[in-house]
Parts: sequence; structure tokens; C-alpha cells
Amino acid sequence: MAEPINIDATKIRKKFTSFWKFFLLLFLVVVFVPKLLVTIDAGETGVYSLFGKVKDKELSSGLHIVNPLGVVTRMNIRTDEYTMSVIRGEGRKQGIDSIAALTKEGLSIDLDITVLYHLDEEEAARVYRTVGLEYEEKVIRPEIRSSIREIIAQYEAKDVYSEKREEANKKLRDTLDIKLKKRGIVLEDVLLRNVQLPVNLARTIQEKLQAEQESQKYEFIIEKETKEKQRKIIEAEGQREAQTIINESLSSNYLYYLYIKDLKDRQGTIYVPTNPSTGMPTFKELGR
Repeated sequence: MAEPINIDATKIRKKFTSFWKFFLLLFLVVVFVPKLLVTIDAGETGVYSLFGKVKDKELSSGLHIVNPLGVVTRMNIRTDEYTMSVIRGEGRKQGIDSIAALTKEGLSIDLDITVLYHLDEEEAARVYRTVGLEYEEKVIRPEIRSSIREIIAQYEAKDVYSEKREEANKKLRDTLDIKLKKRGIVLEDVLLRNVQLPVNLARTIQEKLQAEQESQKYEFIIEKETKEKQRKIIEAEGQREAQTIINESLSSNYLYYLYIKDLKDRQGTIYVPTNPSTGMPTFKELGR
């Protein structure tokens, strides 16, 4: 007969317990270690929250050890842009998304705008706590619309369309900078890219600008001709004064002097009429 097999239940129980401890340890390592060590990439910041409470200190780029029970939310701090345009699909919205604003005289104009900004890293936790991740739609877009309507209302349509466009853009940038800074967002630049006026008004302004350019052209020509006339008058007066001085200075004695002075450099004999009483050349009196 075969010998009976002795089974040591205690050893089996110990091995079974050890296996489950190892399995549990492995499970904890796999689950919690990735949450224990957190890497924040360049251009990002991390917002740490534990049981719904957001920590005030942000996690900058690099490696961090955190409580694995907490949650780290990554937020972009690179330069970003928000565009509102009449061209479909150019901005955040798929359809036409230009801004309609009323001018000083009550005319409605459409504007395309691009805002360059980035999230202030030191304000990321506050933004996450008070606004969330949708701060573009909840903060940036409303502030753009509000600010541009506030500024455009200070100008007439023709001014925004032409000579005061840059001035309006600067006012818009300054106004929006103050509003966004309060909300934890840093404004980099505002690009007022296009101004669309009502068709009839745009045509009228274009015709007026063209007429002004023609007028300036004619004024330039007139000014040029006037200066040329003055130059010729001054030149003629100078020639007349010079001739008068020459005529007054050409006396007989002066002509005698020039004649004698010129003879020393001449070779040969020169025959000229002479005055019998003086022996000097005879010159015709000036003015006769």
C-alpha cells in the first residue's frame, strides 16, 4: 500500500498568506506609486487638491512627491490665443463669431479680434478654485466682448476704420489688461484685425478718404510751384542787383586798370583806339 501523504496546513496557510501580502503590496505599488511621484512638464503648472480642498501652492515644472490620495490637475501657462472672427472656423466657434459693437453715433460695426494671453502660474490655484478649467469661455470671452463694446462706443465709425484705429486698439488693450489681471490672467497683446462697416458707410468713407488724398496731392503741387516761383523771383532779384552793382562800378578809370593789368600777360602788339591827350585807350562811356 502507498504511504499516506502528510499535509502541513500551517505551512500552506503561511504560503497562502505570504502570496496575498505580496499581491497586495504589488497592487499598492502599481496603483499608488504613479500618484506618489508626479511630473509637471514645461509650460504647465499643477494644482493639487485633496478631498475637494485645493492647495494654494502650485506645482511648478519638475518632479514632485505628493499624497497619492490627492488629485493633480495640470493647467497650461504657455502663450495662448483667443480669436473672434467673421471667418467661419477661424476662432473658437465654428460659425461667424465677430463682435458687433455700436459706435458713438449709434452705428453697428463688426470687428475681428485676437487676444494673446497666458495663465498666471501663481494664480492658477485660485483660477481653478473659483472658475475651473473653462476660464476661456467664462472669463476671457465675456471680458473681450464687454471691453471692446465699451471702447468702440467712444469713437465714430470713420475714426475706428481709419486714423484712430491704433488709438482705440491701445485703449482696448489697457482696459482688457486690467480686467484680466484681476482674474489671474496675463494679457500679452490685443490685435484688432478687421473692422467691417455697413456697405454704404464704408463706400462713403472710402470716397472721402480718396478726396482728402487728392486734395493733399494738389496742395503739395501748389506749394511746390509757389516755392519754385519764389526761388525764381529771388534769383532774378539777385541777378538785377548784381548787374546794377557791375554797371555802377564800371568807370573809365577802372576799365583802364583792367586793360593795363591784362597787357602784361599778352604777347605781341595790340592796336586799340587811344586818347591823344592821355595816350590811353578810348572807351565808350557807359549808358551811351
